[in-house]
Amino acid sequence: MKLRIRLPGALLPYADGQRLVDLAVPGSTVGDLLHGLQEPYPGVHQRVVDELGNLRPHVNVFVNGESIRYLGGLATPLDDGDEVWFLPAISGGQGSRRAGRGGGTSTGPGLRGRSGPRRG
Repeated sequence: MKLRIRLPGALLPYADGQRLVDLAVPGSTVGDLLHGLQEPYPGVHQRVVDELGNLRPHVNVFVNGESIRYLGGLATPLDDGDEVWFLPAISGGQGSRRAGRGGGTSTGPGLRGRSGPRRG
């Protein structure tokens, strides 16, 4: 099965500088994909998967724009041609607002309330 893998900048050094990787993998789940990353991109694999084979907590995986957290986790099925994104988790919050200073909202500029990466 051939998949299109999108990587964040932090993983580029471990994928020969490629942000977009077309990868043929055996199997049919996200877990199979993660296992299949070991040989061609061991540095990516080590930074995405822990020593027990689980997805690291600071990594988010999206299949065709949907988080695997809401699909089937590592058992999420994949089809030929699917697009898989590996994105770092971003956390934080909004500090207290002071008078006279505008505060953003969770759906402010650049965050359109989407569940996954933007296409296009």
